[in-house]
Amino acid sequence: MRLAPVAGTRLTEDQRAFEADVREFLSGAEVRGAVERIRRCPPEAEPGLLDIYRWLGARGWLAPSWPREYGGLGLGAAESAIVTEQMCLAGVPDDAHVLSIDIVGTFILHIGTDRQRQRLLPPLARGESIATVLFTEPGCGSDLSRLRTTAEPAGEAWRLQGTKVYNQKTQFGDMALCAARTSEHQVPWAGITLFLLPLVSPGVTITPIENLTNDRFHEVTIDGVELGPDDVLGPVGDGWQLLNEMLVLERTGIDFHAKLRRWLDSVAAEGSEAGWAEEFAELDARLAAARALAWRVIAGLGAGTPDPALAAMSKWYASEQAAGVARFGLQTRGLAGALSAWDPEAPDLGLVEAACRYAPTHRLGSGTSEVMLYIVASTRLGLL
Repeated sequence: MRLAPVAGTRLTEDQRAFEADVREFLSGAEVRGAVERIRRCPPEAEPGLLDIYRWLGARGWLAPSWPREYGGLGLGAAESAIVTEQMCLAGVPDDAHVLSIDIVGTFILHIGTDRQRQRLLPPLARGESIATVLFTEPGCGSDLSRLRTTAEPAGEAWRLQGTKVYNQKTQFGDMALCAARTSEHQVPWAGITLFLLPLVSPGVTITPIENLTNDRFHEVTIDGVELGPDDVLGPVGDGWQLLNEMLVLERTGIDFHAKLRRWLDSVAAEGSEAGWAEEFAELDARLAAARALAWRVIAGLGAGTPDPALAAMSKWYASEQAAGVARFGLQTRGLAGALSAWDPEAPDLGLVEAACRYAPTHRLGSGTSEVMLYIVASTRLGLL
């Protein structure tokens, strides 16, 4: 498929200056020290709210595209992508940032009420609050058309009942964007509504699910939680359409590229040696292509013309490089690459070992590779 040229893929002078400022801040001793402490945390001491988020929030950089009244700088998609990219390149954990700012915050900003924006966005932008998502359920995975969590009318309120799984940062979250079925239809994706669920609500039980990464997933049981009209996000019954529209704004691929770039750069010295240089050059070129594709998506967002197929292509292509980069790191570093961050002799605080554990997750986060290919095949190629 040939891609037409996209205007605005090059940064302006002001954007380059903004990028330099963010990079300088994140490369400073204070941030580097905080990142090292985080990486040395044992699995049972997973970090939640980070000082780095608050430092970024104090500058308006955590959500730079949001209006100033909500804690941002009133900038654009490019500046948001710059912050995300530089955070990942610096090794700053970005899961809570993606969930709170790129997903939940963006939903509230675009489709929330004035009351919801004023109440919920400023603490997120300041890095003082975490929001997460409750979409995935047992037995249906990421296929929201099959979700069984229900929200039944209770006077002017709604009573929620159901179970969600594989949710990150829920133990630290103040609220969650929860998808629930408010009516039954023959069309399976109809009748879904989005709710803003306070996670401290009576009836919410959060149980950890162990996995190979340093970050826990959770099972969240919702047992008869009552939510009022102010907790409904967007029109009742329009959740499926809103999810499809809004998740495109988050799915650029720039975060996946930056994480893999950091992995590859960590073994650049070994990769330049004889016998590895050709494979290193190929991976380097693939990541450069992934970054270029991501910035095409960002340029479209900045121009107000989001392209779901292009976003899916970008996410798919970037995340599919993860296994190759992790394998290359292990091959070039040898047995030392298998040492974790908790081993004092591990080079680069065990980054290669961590890459091997995290690489499979890249094909799942922000939509599985299979779903991304389906979107491309159905919306751009007309094959389905």
